Amino acid sequence: MIIFSIFLASLFLLLVLIAYIHKDIQAIFLGDPAAKNILEVLTYPSLYATSMHRINHLLWSVRIPFIPRLLSQIVRFFTFIEIHPAARIGDALFIDHGDGVVIGETAEIGNNVILYHQVTLGGTGKEKGKRHPTIGNNVIIGAGSKILGNIRIGNNCKIGAGTIVLKNVPDHSTVVGNPGRIVSGTNKDMVESLDLGNVPDPIQENFIKLEKQIKTLQKQVKDLSANKKS
Repeated sequence: MIIFSIFLASLFLLLVLIAYIHKDIQAIFLGDPAAKNILEVLTYPSLYATSMHRINHLLWSVRIPFIPRLLSQIVRFFTFIEIHPAARIGDALFIDHGDGVVIGETAEIGNNVILYHQVTLGGTGKEKGKRHPTIGNNVIIGAGSKILGNIRIGNNCKIGAGTIVLKNVPDHSTVVGNPGRIVSGTNKDMVESLDLGNVPDPIQENFIKLEKQIKTLQKQVKDLSANKKS
């Protein structure tokens, strides 16, 4: 009876794992136009990193500390993706390229999230407890972005490449820059485009405004000078 119960439990866990992997594969097809067929997808380091993490997280949850940590380091060696076994990851995570991605111990990631290479979900120091970010559903985080500390990135958000985020981000927002600035907060469908190449640049926009103001002032000075001469 005990053996049969263990068999049923193992079969159930296997089916759950297969369901997760299937969603991760779908996420790769949706997130990467270069993924043409299943054979190509099987070469993606993201698939192995996320699949092994789901096993490692299960082992960690039943208080087996050493084995999941060892396995996570082995996965890191082969994929260059570091995910702490305690991190909580939802359905359909896609880590594009993956090189240099770090996901900390108390990080939480929602469903349908895309992380590009060199993304860090890290802490800000030696604080205890919840010290890593919580990422909502339907979020895209651009290459080289650093999300640090016990903060929350809301649902349907875009984080531009190279952005450093240290504060909470509300739902439906686009954030760019260092430090990160919210430059959009109204378009609920912005994530569907998967386009991080056309996010607003607030610094450039300010320079354009200043340039227009300077030209206006220059014209006014010329007009005043012309009026005085006449």
